[in-house]
Amino acid sequence: MTQAAPAPSEAEIIAALTAENRALRELVEELRRSVSWFTRHVFGEKSEKLVLPEGQTQEDLLALLGQELPAPPAPETETITYERRKRKKSRDDAVTDEGLRFDEDVPMETILLPLSPEAQAIPEDRREVIGEKVTYRLAQRPTSHVILKYIRSVIRDREDRPEDGKKVKLFTAPAPANVLERSCADVSFLAGMLVDKFTYHLPLYRQHQRLLNNGITLARSTLTVQAGQAIDLLAPISDAQYKALLLNRVLAMDETPIKAGRKAPGKMRRGQLWPIYGEDDEVVFLYTDSRKHSHVRKILGDRFKGVLLSDGYEGYARYAEKMSGVTLANCWANVAARIMFRSVRIGLP
Repeated sequence: MTQAAPAPSEAEIIAALTAENRALRELVEELRRSVSWFTRHVFGEKSEKLVLPEGQTQEDLLALLGQELPAPPAPETETITYERRKRKKSRDDAVTDEGLRFDEDVPMETILLPLSPEAQAIPEDRREVIGEKVTYRLAQRPTSHVILKYIRSVIRDREDRPEDGKKVKLFTAPAPANVLERSCADVSFLAGMLVDKFTYHLPLYRQHQRLLNNGITLARSTLTVQAGQAIDLLAPISDAQYKALLLNRVLAMDETPIKAGRKAPGKMRRGQLWPIYGEDDEVVFLYTDSRKHSHVRKILGDRFKGVLLSDGYEGYARYAEKMSGVTLANCWANVAARIMFRSVRIGLP
């Protein structure tokens, strides 16, 4: 008769349960990692998703849980080259805590500060410069208007004597050429005046005030005349650009009201400014005294053949109907604005 095995002691039971619990914990942790891997590769972001081989489904991945997958094939690449405007180099890569950056074209004034009282107390023969600390500050100076003083020597021949009844001949260099005859304005001043007026929207009367504040007296009417004469000098460039625009295949055109000229005391005359935008980012502005349909025909004429991009103004549609080779295309931005405006008017959300 076989003898029954002795019952395990309490300590052995506890040790066996502890070992089994440890093994189950390890199994749960391994399954958790596998489920996390599976979820990330199937339902994760595009950059985390697994690219499935051809003919394989997501269910096939269940058999791969916990196994090391082969590396996916490297994607095909292509070399793309492009050109961009060269960025200006920053001078000494100067950056302050306030985010100040400036390139090498910005003028700089170097100011050497005196030594501290403690450093001045050291005898000069014992001072040793071991480094420098630099601080950058953005400063502003008065407008840089300069008076150009041209000096031309007047020469005469000593042999010419007035008592001989001859006229004394005087020789001097001709005055420097100027873009405007009998004008006190240098070409740099004219260019700066037009840039301030049309680029930075600084009216002539404000430019006149700035000149007075800088100690320069010049009649405001003189600025007005000089601005008009300088604009006339640019007319050939504007005409050439306008003619080149009409040769484009696609043009964008619009009209906007502008006040120009005096209509009556205290009232300005209202006209229309017609910007024309070409394929090479060139823009020409034309002015008319009204918004008549006929102005579209006068501006574009018979030379333009292509697509005209515009808003819903009827003048463009009339022009496109009468001109062969012109296709009218409405601007999506204007369409969206009109839909939004009408929705607000009728109370739609």
